Amino acid sequence: MDNQTAVTEFILLGLSSDPQIQKFLFVVFLLVYLITLLGNLSIIVVIRTDPHLHTPMYVFLSCLACLDLAFSSVTVPKMLHNLVAERKTISLHNCLTQVFFIMCLSVGEGYLLAVMAYDRYIAICHPLNYTVMMNKQVIVLLVCAALSVGLLCAVVNTPLLTTLKFCASNIIHHFSCEPPQLYKLSCTDTFTNHVVIFISGLVLGSGALLITFASYVQIISAVLKISTREGKRKAFSTCCSHLTVVILYYGTIFFRYLKPTSQEFEDQEMAPSVVYVIITPMLNPIIYSLRNQEMKSALHNMVVRRCGK
Repeated sequence: MDNQTAVTEFILLGLSSDPQIQKFLFVVFLLVYLITLLGNLSIIVVIRTDPHLHTPMYVFLSCLACLDLAFSSVTVPKMLHNLVAERKTISLHNCLTQVFFIMCLSVGEGYLLAVMAYDRYIAICHPLNYTVMMNKQVIVLLVCAALSVGLLCAVVNTPLLTTLKFCASNIIHHFSCEPPQLYKLSCTDTFTNHVVIFISGLVLGSGALLITFASYVQIISAVLKISTREGKRKAFSTCCSHLTVVILYYGTIFFRYLKPTSQEFEDQEMAPSVVYVIITPMLNPIIYSLRNQEMKSALHNMVVRRCGK
């Protein structure tokens, strides 16, 4: 190993090696990225400008939109560049930076979704105490706690990657840098890395999932006790969008990180990454906008005001 040249950059093969398919993918993912930017920015602007949406639920939703913007921007611009560039490379430093932000933002988003589930639990199960229990200080504390857990996960795992030596292949069969891909290329032992990322992912991921699950058990129990059909429909409608996002998010990210990696199924491993890194940030504002009457009305009013000017 000592006689081999140390790797200082990696080659990201991306989703396809066919030039024609790469051009097609560039157009598709450019549109997806633009929709992501437009959708999430619209959510942020609407919530900020409409006084009726200055409630905890929409504050958390605007924070989710900010995270989705950052999460998508960490990987998609580089992927788009590599789809049209001759040299599809990324430096070791930039690769580790990308890993850091992917882990920080993905775990932070998972806990923010848990916070949003807790918010819905308070709103439905303790409506009379909602404004007291979810005051500004609590909102700030919950958002900071969610982001801090994401930062903790990144701080624990990313420095361990710097201890690895890359001295053989520098080809990553992926469109971005992710720990499982780097483990495959390391010519030093990665047992500690595997154990730490598995335990931190299992503990932190399960923590967020348990908060979400416990909140929805209480929500469903409370909703079933509502006597009127209209009351049940209204209560469920406020949670349906969030539950859809949670299932989509956790389903793909757990499948990606908690299953054993395999050289034989590298192409299949990219599919869940595409979903939670690229597709989910685009779908979140669409899901919340289409299934939330207040958001639809606020978006409509904003468009009318802009067009009227």
